[in-house]
Amino acid sequence: MPRRDGLTAGQLTVLALGSAIGGAFFLGSAVAIRSAGPAVLLGFAAGGAIVYVVLMALADLTLEDPAPGSFRHYAQRAFGPLAGFVVGWVYWAGLTLAMSSEATAAAVFLRTWWPGAAGPVLATLIVLAVTGLNLLGARQLAGLEGLLAGVKLLAVAGFVLVALSLIAGLWPGRAPVGWGALAGEPWGAAGWRGLLGAMLIVMFSYAGTEVIGLAAPSARDPRGTVLRAARRTALLLAGLYVLAVGSLLPLIPTARLDVTASPMVTALAVHGLGAAARMVNAVLVTAILSTMLAVMFSLGRVVRSLAEDGMGPAWLVDRGPVPRRGIVFSGAVMLAGVALGYLVPRQVYVFLVSAGGFALLLVYASIVAAHWRLRRQAEAGGRRGVPLVPGFPWSSALVLAVLLAIMAGMPLVPGQESGLLAGLAMAAVAAGVYGWRARAGLTRQTPAPAGAPGETGTGAPGRETARPPRPVTGRPQPAPAPPVTSGAEVAGRPWAGPPGRAPQRRTVPRPAVAFETAEEMTPVHDTGEGGPEEARKEGRRERPPR
Repeated sequence: MPRRDGLTAGQLTVLALGSAIGGAFFLGSAVAIRSAGPAVLLGFAAGGAIVYVVLMALADLTLEDPAPGSFRHYAQRAFGPLAGFVVGWVYWAGLTLAMSSEATAAAVFLRTWWPGAAGPVLATLIVLAVTGLNLLGARQLAGLEGLLAGVKLLAVAGFVLVALSLIAGLWPGRAPVGWGALAGEPWGAAGWRGLLGAMLIVMFSYAGTEVIGLAAPSARDPRGTVLRAARRTALLLAGLYVLAVGSLLPLIPTARLDVTASPMVTALAVHGLGAAARMVNAVLVTAILSTMLAVMFSLGRVVRSLAEDGMGPAWLVDRGPVPRRGIVFSGAVMLAGVALGYLVPRQVYVFLVSAGGFALLLVYASIVAAHWRLRRQAEAGGRRGVPLVPGFPWSSALVLAVLLAIMAGMPLVPGQESGLLAGLAMAAVAAGVYGWRARAGLTRQTPAPAGAPGETGTGAPGRETARPPRPVTGRPQPAPAPPVTSGAEVAGRPWAGPPGRAPQRRTVPRPAVAFETAEEMTPVHDTGEGGPEEARKEGRRERPPR
């Protein structure tokens, strides 16, 4: 039954937009533009298409199983607990380090107004403020993110309007820019290497959209809300980025862009609009703070999900709806990253940003791969609903290949090889820690997800899997059902549901519902008179709860 106090599709979209539109776009886009030239427009368009496929895959998974762990949970169900452990901890570590660099960058911009303030003190205050605001809860954070995201969207829209007026000659007292600098720019001067190098920054500009899946348990109606929010987020971001960069290119040659300043600020300053440039600079600080708030929202929930599944320290488990311990723990590690950045800033800054980029690409690849495998299993069991991902499975295979190519191409671009090495090191450390925990007996054994290749629903003997999440309410929990030993019964249910959910006992085996489409979802309302209202009115037999 939908929650009355949960997040709406609009709030979830605002949360995702607030997380994505940040320093990676306002600052990092200068690096991407200089690397690829005008061809970066193709990169942003391709990035939007990739994110659309990823979010549709995430929505398809969430519609069936809105689990608190989101993409980490789905990777675990598709490929085993080792995959879930590595994806979860690499994402947490990479994004935590990346947000440390964001705090340092915000402190640098704040010092332009308060030159006497110490940079480390400002960065520490920023991390503490972001941590404290996240402790307020999802609804309060969504309201604040709505305000900050509105400021960022208005700033980007305002820049586009000013740029178009300069291009068309509508700005008072100025001749039309026309094609301007774009007329003399070679479309792809750096070739495919330049475009491939720009794609890491382009994809990092979309970082944070995965918060839609992590916030699904806090949504008012997870099934309908996630689908609408995913579509809106992907389309809005892609359109906004392409329009903003496309209106920027005629204003300034790509060679004049400074990678240490926002390209929007530089372009406006070149055309004598210093006041507008200062306004964009102020919005840049707001964008960074907004991104940190939304990413901290994701980090706290990922680390709690890991702890609940026995893949992290038990003291990180929270009983309440807000993962306070995970948020505080993530904030403490961010402070350590800030301190490290000030001790050796040259070496650490590139490491922090590139490590976050690798973590994001790994998460996107895991979402697409898990969706492909779990849907194939569902279709093998007789359930052939229409997938939300357009062009499935070929589009998923193409997106997965592109994501792997971007990761493999990181050493081709100077400065990005450290990101690949850092990401591989984090993955290797996470895999080693999981192996140590498994040998030490710290990972509990529970039945493996039904429907995996070669399994009958009881789990492979001795297989290490995550323990079910601890209940967060005082309601009685259903007694565990006896193990299912009939392969015929579970063959139709490759989607087993979240750990700890007892399967329904049926006298006639039939394929269970998996991957419901939007057309198949009909909201029902409990009347308290023996069944859903629609079933009672129409005289239909009530469908048993899954």
